[in-house]
Amino acid sequence: MPEIPFSTLAPTTAEVRAEVEAGWRRILDGGSYVGGVEVDRFEHSFAGFCDRRHAVGVANGTDALHLILRGLGIGPGDEVLVPANTFIATAEAVLLAGARPRFVDVDPRTLLMSAQAAADAVTPATAAVIAVHLYGHVADLGGLREVAHRFGLAFVEDAAQAHGASRDGTAAGAAGVAAAFSFYPGKNLGAFGDGGAVVTDDAALADRVRSLANHGRSEVDRYIHERVGMNSRLDALQAVVLSAKLRHLPAWTAARRTVVDAYREQLRDAPLRLVEPEPGVVSAWHLLVARTSSRDHVRRELAASGIETGIHYPLPCPAQPAFRQWSDGSFPVATAAAAEVLSLPLHPHMTSGDVATVCAGLRAALASEDAGARA
Repeated sequence: MPEIPFSTLAPTTAEVRAEVEAGWRRILDGGSYVGGVEVDRFEHSFAGFCDRRHAVGVANGTDALHLILRGLGIGPGDEVLVPANTFIATAEAVLLAGARPRFVDVDPRTLLMSAQAAADAVTPATAAVIAVHLYGHVADLGGLREVAHRFGLAFVEDAAQAHGASRDGTAAGAAGVAAAFSFYPGKNLGAFGDGGAVVTDDAALADRVRSLANHGRSEVDRYIHERVGMNSRLDALQAVVLSAKLRHLPAWTAARRTVVDAYREQLRDAPLRLVEPEPGVVSAWHLLVARTSSRDHVRRELAASGIETGIHYPLPCPAQPAFRQWSDGSFPVATAAAAEVLSLPLHPHMTSGDVATVCAGLRAALASEDAGARA
C-alpha cells in the first residue's frame, strides 16, 4: 500500500455508509431491485443537479454515450468528432452505435478539444461533435457549440469526469442536446459498482434512450418492443448509493478545490506545469494533471517514495491499437501531451501534510533529473 495513494474511496464510503445501509434495507424489504422508486428518486435529483429536465439512469457511462447517439439516430455512414485526448470509451461508444470516430487534436493549454480543429475536421458525413470535459474541466462550450450550429451537427457532451463543473454559469451536461455521465466508483460521484446516466431537456430523446436501455420496450406494454435495444439499466442498489453521495458531492468538490489550491501554492515556482481550466470554468477537479518532460523519471522516483500517481492517458486515443484503423491524421498536441502528463494524488480527504509530502517528492524528483542531466 503506498504511503500516499492516488485516490481512496474509504473515507467517502464511511460518510455515506449509514444512509446506504438504510436504503438497501428498504430495497431488501420491498423486493424491487431494477428501476423503481429509488431509481426514480435519483434520476429526479440528478436532473436537477445538472440543470436538466430529464435524467435516465443506465448501466455505465459508455452505454450512456452510446444510447445518446442511437437515440439521435446516428449510426452507419455517419462520422462523429471525438477529441484525440480522451478515454477510449468516447470513441468506443461511437463505434458501438455503428458510426465512425473522426479524431480531432486538442488545445495545447487545456488538452481539451480545439474548436478550430473541430471545424477543420468536419466532412459531409459528420453528424455530431462530442465535447469531452476531461479532468473535470469544461470544454470550450461556446466555440464547439458554434461549430455544431454552423455545420448542423448534434452537440453532445461526455461529462463522465465533470460532475458539478460549470463554465460561465452553464453546468457541465447542460449545454448540448444531451450529456453522458459515468458513475464508475472512482468518479467524483461514484457508485459501489458501475452506473451511468443520460441527461437532456428533450423529452422525446429521453423516452427513446429509456426504451433503448430496456430492450426497446414500449411504455404502453412491457412486452411490446418498438425498437432493437439493449440491457443497460441502473439498479436500485446503486441508485441508493448515488442519491446518498449526491447530497455530499458539493462538499467533496469544495474539498478537492482546497487541495488543488494547496498544490498550486506549493508548486508555483516548480519546473512543471499544471493543466489548468480556462477562465470562467469552475472545475470539478476529478484529476489534477501536471506536465513535465521528465514524467517517467518523476513517476518512478515518486513511486519509490511511496507516492502513487496516474497517467491520463499514455497514448492518444487514435494511437490505441483498437482505433488505429480509424486514425487518418496526425495529432501533435495530443501526442506530445501523452508523453508528459502526470496525474497527482487528489481526493477530498487529502490533508495539507499529504500535499506537502507529494510536493516535496516532486521537487526532489525534478531536481534529481536536472542534476543527472548536468552530470
